[in-house]
Amino acid sequence: MEQHDHLLAEARRYGYIEADQVWLQPFMDLPARQVGLVKETDDAALQYFAQRFEAFRGKVDELLQKMDESENKGSFLMKALHLKDQIATYDGLGDFAAIHRRLTDAEEAIKVTIARNREKNLATKISLITEVEALRDTIDWQESGEKLKDLRQGWIKTGPVDKQLTDELETRFHAAVEDFFLRKKEFMAEKKAMTNRVYDKYKELIHKSEGLQNSPDFDETTKKLKQLQLDWREVGGSLPRKQANELWTRFRAAHNHFFERLKEHISTKPRTDSDVGAGSSGNDNLAKKRALVADAEALLNRPMNEAVTKAKELQAAWKKVGPVRGEESDRVWEQFILACDKVFEMSALEHFVRKRHATAGTSAGTPEEQVNTRIQALREFIKYDQQEQSVLEENLGKLSDSPGNETFRTMLQGKIRAFERKTRTKNELIDLLNQRLSV
Repeated sequence: MEQHDHLLAEARRYGYIEADQVWLQPFMDLPARQVGLVKETDDAALQYFAQRFEAFRGKVDELLQKMDESENKGSFLMKALHLKDQIATYDGLGDFAAIHRRLTDAEEAIKVTIARNREKNLATKISLITEVEALRDTIDWQESGEKLKDLRQGWIKTGPVDKQLTDELETRFHAAVEDFFLRKKEFMAEKKAMTNRVYDKYKELIHKSEGLQNSPDFDETTKKLKQLQLDWREVGGSLPRKQANELWTRFRAAHNHFFERLKEHISTKPRTDSDVGAGSSGNDNLAKKRALVADAEALLNRPMNEAVTKAKELQAAWKKVGPVRGEESDRVWEQFILACDKVFEMSALEHFVRKRHATAGTSAGTPEEQVNTRIQALREFIKYDQQEQSVLEENLGKLSDSPGNETFRTMLQGKIRAFERKTRTKNELIDLLNQRLSV
């Protein structure tokens, strides 16, 4: 009975009967409006529309409670706005103005939460974009690919930002992702092409060796095969381990076959002493070679195209200088070859950097950025050299102690030393670049 009286009192407070019509009193800026008709008695009609108001308020109470209990308050905004719009047309008698205030307060609170979340989302997305764009200089595709996968998942999970920023951020993020995969595709294509060139070069050396393995001209063929061994060592590049082993086995077999024949030939023919030719004195030769070393060490200060040409000229000149005896011979050779190696490594580095900038359409950057880009590339190249050296060391370990393998054992050891020299050269270039950075 008390509930009935309360509803009737609330209905009379906010509504009235006029000509068998039920009217809601004006509130806020809304005029009075008809909400229904009297079908039985005035009190019954007023009570009915008061009950309808209570049902509407129950919906509002339920929505606001769920919103308070939820972490994702933004998902309730449209529902709150929908209920707020219904206030102007809902047929009921009650304090709609109070409900309007509650829903308005909830709307403002949700908007504040959304604004804060969008600020957080903006900071997160800018951070993700920065991390993806930082991958533009990497060539560590495996590790960077895994990182990029995580960054893309993070992007998907991050909520929205202000609409006027959405397109710009989406375009920037996806452009950086696309750039990574485009560079990776081009790198792999270039690597495959390089691998094919390396494979073709090895096959060419194998065919030449197999064509010479039965030659009866032992003196001339020995020189040719030793040159082919040097050429094999200088090919460089990288092949899959199984393929590299198969090519090496074939190359070695041709040389073993010839040198076994040579051994048999020598054993059936008496050896004679060779005449010692006249030449420059050892001291003169040492002075000449030291002068060539000095010239080679100065080449890094020249433009790279000039430096490479000059280094080749110096190498040709070196071959024309007579021998130097004693430990100084090895020392001056190491100095010369290291100086030339620096020129060739620096030239290859500059070619790599220019091609990467051209492919990516990026500028060279500040002097500091240019140096850092080259240092990073050299460190990656060192990793690949060390992997190749590991394969050679593994092959050397598998080589039997048979006398017929001595030539190839020496060749492998020489190639390992060459990779050690490459690593040393690149590390010295890194030190040189770091010195330039600190100047």
